[in-house]
Amino acid sequence: MKDDYIEFVQKVKTKLGIDLQLYKETQMKRRITTLRNKRDFSSYVAYFEAFNKDKDMLNEFTDRLTINVSEFYRNAKRWEVLKDTILPTLLKNRNRLSIWSAACSTGEEPYSLAILMKEHFPTVPVQILATDIDTNVLAKAKQGIYMEQALKELPIGFKKKYFEMTGSLYKIDDSLKQMITFKKHNLLADRYPTNIDLLVCRNVLIYFTDTAKESIYKNFSNALKTDGVLFVGSTEQIFNPATYDLNLAETFFYQKNK
Repeated sequence: MKDDYIEFVQKVKTKLGIDLQLYKETQMKRRITTLRNKRDFSSYVAYFEAFNKDKDMLNEFTDRLTINVSEFYRNAKRWEVLKDTILPTLLKNRNRLSIWSAACSTGEEPYSLAILMKEHFPTVPVQILATDIDTNVLAKAKQGIYMEQALKELPIGFKKKYFEMTGSLYKIDDSLKQMITFKKHNLLADRYPTNIDLLVCRNVLIYFTDTAKESIYKNFSNALKTDGVLFVGSTEQIFNPATYDLNLAETFFYQKNK
């Protein structure tokens, strides 16, 4: 059978504006092949033509492209560093904060940021922008309804204070929703926000090629205010931060050079 994956990649880019060549091919192709086979198509182009006409299949495809594994206060020790060191340092030179949660998935990360600010910096005005390429996960994030597994790292007091239990599900408090603006954004194609004090993007860039990562890091640096901070995931250390006008502030935290 002819491998028509390259043609498929071109068609996806034209239709969705998503360039699959910027993702690591082995992982991405395996993921797409699993979906294609599940839907019983023998070629990638036939699969594309099918989901091009079927909204449910298209949603399934875009869901599968994006990695939606998240939880509240993921890697809790890093959140302690954010609370005790990074945010107090930022607030020495500013009295309000602009925070961007990039590739926010189903919302656990921006809601965690909202809880952190409300609990520990309640007098600081804050704007939280939460973005993702996937409109399906953004819809779930706006709903703010989670299974218990997503809350396993969250301090027990916060569970009681900020969630209402309905059956086996946890619904987030409206006061947190009001702190966040959810918006669709493609890290590989769209214009980036500017004047960001804290930019959080964790456990996402590992799926991109080195070339794509370099471009994203440059854009992240440009998005940050002078001395603003980028918070990355535990598998995403930047080994040459100076290339992007950043320096290591704490493990997994990089500050824009003054």
